[in-house]
Amino acid sequence: MAMMKVKFNMKKRVKLAQGLWLMNWCCVLAGIVLFSMGIFLKIELRKRSEVMDNAESHFVPNSLILIGAMACALNGLAGKICYDSLDPAKFAKWKPMLKPYLIFCVLFNIFMLFISVVCFVTRGSLESTLAQGLKNGMRYYKDTDTPGRCFMKKTIDLLQIEFKCCGNNGYRDWFELQWVSNRYLDFSSKDVKDRIKSNVDGKFLIDGVPFSCCNPSSPRPCIQLQVTNNSAHYSYEHQKEELNLWNRGCKEALLNYYTNMMSSMGALVFLAWILEIAVTVGLRYLHTCLENNANPEDPESESEGWLLEKSVKETVKTLWDFVKSLGKINQVESSEAEGGDKAPAVTTVS
Repeated sequence: MAMMKVKFNMKKRVKLAQGLWLMNWCCVLAGIVLFSMGIFLKIELRKRSEVMDNAESHFVPNSLILIGAMACALNGLAGKICYDSLDPAKFAKWKPMLKPYLIFCVLFNIFMLFISVVCFVTRGSLESTLAQGLKNGMRYYKDTDTPGRCFMKKTIDLLQIEFKCCGNNGYRDWFELQWVSNRYLDFSSKDVKDRIKSNVDGKFLIDGVPFSCCNPSSPRPCIQLQVTNNSAHYSYEHQKEELNLWNRGCKEALLNYYTNMMSSMGALVFLAWILEIAVTVGLRYLHTCLENNANPEDPESESEGWLLEKSVKETVKTLWDFVKSLGKINQVESSEAEGGDKAPAVTTVS
């Protein structure tokens, strides 16, 4: 038994077709917006690819670009179908492809919902990507003479200035690695020798940070060296005094920036998904009411449209049987292929 039956006369069919035509072109505009958002996000991620550990973060922008392009193509075609639906001669050529087209639309809607959810839950993978990428970037900060890494100092400095952050998790991260190049160290100095000897890895570690960690809003001149040495600066106590360095780590700053952006995009994808669902449902009604029109030549004739030809239980059972039949076909083909490889048995008569 068909579910959610609706009776359509000529006036209702015309209104449905016109409404769907308008909604499809709204979906085309939404597709253009999604495509543009994907391009924008991809550019933003590529800007800071040096501080990201892998390319997994590009899954979301690539998916948005794909969704946008597909939405433009699918809804443009659906708009044409709706435009031709009230002309029996023109609609006849669309009839054979409408059912596969609707199945493809349902799959597209499922993929669209999946991407919308991914936009909201991608924070965890992005956090690990940024943590490792920033750690590597900070380690290469001093390698200004090394080909392939000479740009890293500029990248990290601009990043810390733009996002008002310092280090990976905080300014103390700079204390744990050598960020001053050996080229600018005086190895004849006792202080340099003592610092290198005191470290197991033979690195020059100091309680200082790059200039880009300084907060220009602070009234006090920036204290970027000997940050933990109270006696090195007048009227200074680093445990109590609010430092004139950025307290927020760059991982947190970038993570908030990208997750806020992706959450906004996820909300827009979800809204576009709702619009696509409405279009798919409307197309199904238009398809069934025109297909069930007993007298298409009579413009005033009535016809029934429905969402599902059978009940939900029967529909699910039919789909499951179809999937199982595909599995059986594959098993038969594989067994035939194996049987074809075997040599025929030869019986000898004595």
